[in-house]
Amino acid sequence: MLKTSYRLLKPLLFRMDAETAHNRLLGSLALAPDLMAMAASWGAGPPPSMLAREVAGLRFAGPVGLAAGLDKDGLAIPVWEALGFGFVEVGTVTAHAQAGNPRPRLFRLVQDRALVNRMGFNNRGSAALAERLGRLKGAGRWPGVPLGVNVGKSKITPAKEAVADYVTSIERLVGLADYFTVNVSSPNTPGLRDLQERSALERLLPAALRAAEGTPLFLKLSPDLSEPALGDAVRLAASLGVSGVIATNTTIARPLAAEAGEFGLNRDPEQPGGLSGRPLWPLARQAIATALAAADGRIPVIGVGGVSTSAQARELLDAGCAAVQLYTGLIFEGPGLPSRLHRELAKE
Repeated sequence: MLKTSYRLLKPLLFRMDAETAHNRLLGSLALAPDLMAMAASWGAGPPPSMLAREVAGLRFAGPVGLAAGLDKDGLAIPVWEALGFGFVEVGTVTAHAQAGNPRPRLFRLVQDRALVNRMGFNNRGSAALAERLGRLKGAGRWPGVPLGVNVGKSKITPAKEAVADYVTSIERLVGLADYFTVNVSSPNTPGLRDLQERSALERLLPAALRAAEGTPLFLKLSPDLSEPALGDAVRLAASLGVSGVIATNTTIARPLAAEAGEFGLNRDPEQPGGLSGRPLWPLARQAIATALAAADGRIPVIGVGGVSTSAQARELLDAGCAAVQLYTGLIFEGPGLPSRLHRELAKE
């Protein structure tokens, strides 16, 4: 049912520019998320129970989760669980509400089955998300799978005040999120990736851990880091008591097969924005291997980057990942993807 519905809807969505299609679809889901969840569950269902696992003290219903970015403000949380995700991550949210970068800022590269985004953490702010999650929890509608919140730095916040910016968001959301992800790896906020340097992480992570008050806290890293830098960041995170690592975010590289996408987007390395989807997979896979080696079993690694098949998910799980996440694959494969991946993993 989901596959058929999306096959009919996809041509209409793909005739719109990517951000308009995203906003309209998400807005429709947000109007009646519980009703939409009920409809979604008819064609999906929860992951097979044999796939449940414990990650950082949390019970993931299955190893395939929703990556941050699709639902920044937590508008359609019941729908993601109904689609069969084993865990869900919303955000990125920032301490200050912000509009993000100028449009156009989200592009489809259909031949490559990829997206390039330069959104710039557009969101309503962590206070608004805390209010929304509080209502959800107060109404007894909290999802049955772990709900994580991805936290970033506000664009207007100077680098020297970045720690306080992250702490503000975490403090607002503590007790309302099942886990936090500290995002220092998006390429779309100036200076954000500098926070991946050891000296910056040595200041940021202890403060974030204190603010989280025991809530599991993950660190999300870039695939564009050098192997030594990525390994060093993972080892530092483990030594400081961070619960786990999410590898990876989008890339500023352009390993594309097609010459152009919407708005003439091409291989020009100066074209800003982060690439996700199928072309990211080889680069992410290499970075995930580096992260797994550096973690050395001390903390879990969640693999993300170009995952859209059960073979890719199985490869990461067999390599040692505790779980995987996806986002772009959902756009091109449709909403039945998470439940299909879980079914195929269960058969194996």
